Amino acid sequence: MMEVIDFPPGLTHYLSLGALLFVLGLVGFLSRRNMILMFLNAELMIQGVALNFVAFARHRGNLEGQGFVLFLLAVAACEAAIALALILVLYRTQHSLDVSVWQNLREEGLDPTLDEEPLPLGPLEEKSPVLTPAGIGPQQPEETSHV
Repeated sequence: MMEVIDFPPGLTHYLSLGALLFVLGLVGFLSRRNMILMFLNAELMIQGVALNFVAFARHRGNLEGQGFVLFLLAVAACEAAIALALILVLYRTQHSLDVSVWQNLREEGLDPTLDEEPLPLGPLEEKSPVLTPAGIGPQQPEETSHV
């Protein structure tokens, strides 16, 4: 039988995972146009950085990185509240979460950025799927006719 050697993950494993989280968040942020998804990807980038701070703090044997992560999480919570309020206000004015719709928020003198394919502004025209009923339906009360 082969013996399995179990070793704890080292600093490079944690740094690689933190870098992977940051890169996934960055790619998601740059490729999305929905404000909520962009916000969630920014939070993913913050969590990748926080993981790197904790990994370095654990490697060096001090609590400075972990203290900085507590500060970072507090700032991220404040950012979440402000971003949610901003998203709600902008949605009420434009009725869309697509960032390309908000061209009127640019500085004066800047030309608007035109997309090659604009997103549809209204609800989708497709009908939602209809599921077939399964099982025994509820009994309907018998109708009595009064003559």
